[in-house]
Amino acid sequence: MHNPEQTRIHRRSLLSVLLWLLVSAAIAQTDTTVLPSVFLVGEELTYNVRYSFFDLGQIRIRTIREIRTPEYLAYEGKASIDSYSSVPFVDLHAIFNSVMDSATFSRAFSGWTRNDEVYEIAEYRFEYDKNRVLIAVSRGDTNTKKHDTLEVVSHYQDGLSLFFYAREHLHSQRPVDVPTIIKEEKVRTYLDFRSDRESVEIDAVEYPVDVIRFAGTADFVGFFGLTGYFEGWFSNDDARVPITANLQVLIGNITVELMEWKRGEWSPPRSDG
Repeated sequence: MHNPEQTRIHRRSLLSVLLWLLVSAAIAQTDTTVLPSVFLVGEELTYNVRYSFFDLGQIRIRTIREIRTPEYLAYEGKASIDSYSSVPFVDLHAIFNSVMDSATFSRAFSGWTRNDEVYEIAEYRFEYDKNRVLIAVSRGDTNTKKHDTLEVVSHYQDGLSLFFYAREHLHSQRPVDVPTIIKEEKVRTYLDFRSDRESVEIDAVEYPVDVIRFAGTADFVGFFGLTGYFEGWFSNDDARVPITANLQVLIGNITVELMEWKRGEWSPPRSDG
């Protein structure tokens, strides 16, 4: 026999489930809106590298394209590093390409470096489903090639993807120990995002810039001798663009400072302090 009261109960239960699903979907959509990704195809950031009073070179970092596969969404970034021709006894050039998952870990990496007449090409392929990273390295001066396989049990960063990883996690307010592969070795990069808002001034902007400071430590020697303690100041907005940084290299401390940018209508946020 049909029971009207049971029918009303079932309808209320069904309505409750539908409302819960709608609220959950709204919350998920709001989360992705509040915390947008730092990846923006077409972004181009150019930095001047200075040692003491001397300008050493330039770094240009671009987000080239979006890559969609059945398994993941990724972005390709490219960094070009060149010493200035006016710097005596230095002839240093590099091009790094990184394919990064939208969750900001590395999927593939290639690097071409030249120091004077010696150049090296390295390629990494991250096969997380097989818990391994395939590596191929060739050197032009000796005409040698090397292949290697590193076992991994977690997601890893390369030298360029770290740049985007730090941007994406700037507001996390926590320290992280990031697995990284540099020069064909598994190393660690320590990043401490527990810091406050500050204000910095750079030559390319006429007003103080609103930034978030963070610090870190590299337990490796990377390109251009990067090692040890470093600190950075990123824009305090959704873009989280690196504005300036102090880095320790083998010759001493260098400063990296934003000098030009292309990111839609973005401009460095003005500090109220």
